[in-house]
Amino acid sequence: MKYKWLNKKDNQKVIVFFNGWGMDESVVNHLMPEDFDVIMFYDYNTLDADFSTVEKYSEKYLIAWSMGVMTASLFDLGYKSKTAVNGTLKPIDNQYGIPVKIYDLTLKNLTQEGSKKFIQNMFTGNEPRPEIKRDFENIKNELAVLKTYSANLDFEYNRVIISTNDKIIPTKNQCAFWNTAPNIESGHCPFFKFKYWSGLL
Repeated sequence: MKYKWLNKKDNQKVIVFFNGWGMDESVVNHLMPEDFDVIMFYDYNTLDADFSTVEKYSEKYLIAWSMGVMTASLFDLGYKSKTAVNGTLKPIDNQYGIPVKIYDLTLKNLTQEGSKKFIQNMFTGNEPRPEIKRDFENIKNELAVLKTYSANLDFEYNRVIISTNDKIIPTKNQCAFWNTAPNIESGHCPFFKFKYWSGLL
C-alpha cells in the first residue's frame, strides 16, 4: 500500500482517505482541505503500510471510497468519524457488492482500453473525467489481489454515502448491505458534488 499527502500543514486534525481500486488523487484534487491535513492511501497490491505519520494527530477522520471501504476496515487508527462512500464491507458479493461473475470477467478481460472505460462508467452527466495516472499492470494486479482480502465485519462506519446511479457497485446492493436508501444524485464517483473535504465527514 502506498500513501501520499494531499495537504500537510501541521494541522491538529487529519483526514485519512482510502481511495478506490486503480485510482490516484485526480478524483479528489479539487477538494479544499480547510484546517485538515489530508493523507491518501492507495495501491492495495499489498497491505503493508506505515501509519506512524498519522498517529501523532489528536483527531483522525476516515473517508473511504469503493474498495477502500473494505481495505480501511483492516486498520482502525482510532477515528473520530468514519465515512463510507459507495462501497461495502463485502465489495465482491452477489447481494452486497459487485456480483462475483462480473468481477471475475472484468479481471479476465481487462485491457488498458477497458480500464479507461471503467473510469468513464464511474461518472454520470457532465462531471469532469479526470485522467488517472496509474500503471496498467499495477492496477490489473491490484484487482486480482483485492479478491483475496476480507473485511473486518466488526468495523463500524457512522456515515454512509450511496449514489443513485452507481454502475460499479450496484446501488441496490449497497442499499441492501447498509439497510438504507441512496442519498446523493451521482455515479460511482461523487466527489465532484463536493467543494470541501469536510462535506464528506
